[in-house]
Amino acid sequence: MTQDATSFGDSTLRGYLDELAAKVPAPGGGAVAALHAAQGAALVAMVARYTTRAKDADNRPVIDRIIAAADAARERSLALADADAAAFTGVGNAYKLPKETETEQAARAEAITAALLQAARVPAAVVAEADEIVSLATELLPIGNPNVVTDIGAAADCARSAAGSSQLNIAINVASLDGTAGAEFAPVLKQIEEVIARADALHNDVVAAITR
Repeated sequence: MTQDATSFGDSTLRGYLDELAAKVPAPGGGAVAALHAAQGAALVAMVARYTTRAKDADNRPVIDRIIAAADAARERSLALADADAAAFTGVGNAYKLPKETETEQAARAEAITAALLQAARVPAAVVAEADEIVSLATELLPIGNPNVVTDIGAAADCARSAAGSSQLNIAINVASLDGTAGAEFAPVLKQIEEVIARADALHNDVVAAITR
């Protein structure tokens, strides 16, 4: 995030991209994954808000629920971008701890494990948001305003990217963990495969809807 911003939500787009392109530890792929999820949630909310016409009255309770859920997912995803940057910084700080004595080495090893676990748990949370976004987008497709149906497909693509990028960030952190510390992420890695498959299917459904 930019130096004069307290979070990604306070950064300008250009400032964020400048920081992303810079030779600095964070932001990186983890923050990008979270922001993919935030964009996907925003797209779902936008399509839902375009589905509040008089002819959509029968579906209004569902639409209102989708709007609320998508807005909440967007805020959570945006917060996860900040959390990812903080977690990455925490890993770097842990590796910088002194290791001259056995006591220092033990404390450093414990701090590194804790930091790596946190750095993997943040993208795991992003995967949960991506899963939610695909579910909302899938529910919205048959009742959403057909004039903006392509944005449902774009939301699915954002969620897919969020899940795929999170997979990489989980894997690199788990690979650095000792023993069975990374076992908790096995269900998440399976969930990622499912999210990607569902997002691809939804993308194809949108293509079919606009080409038939």
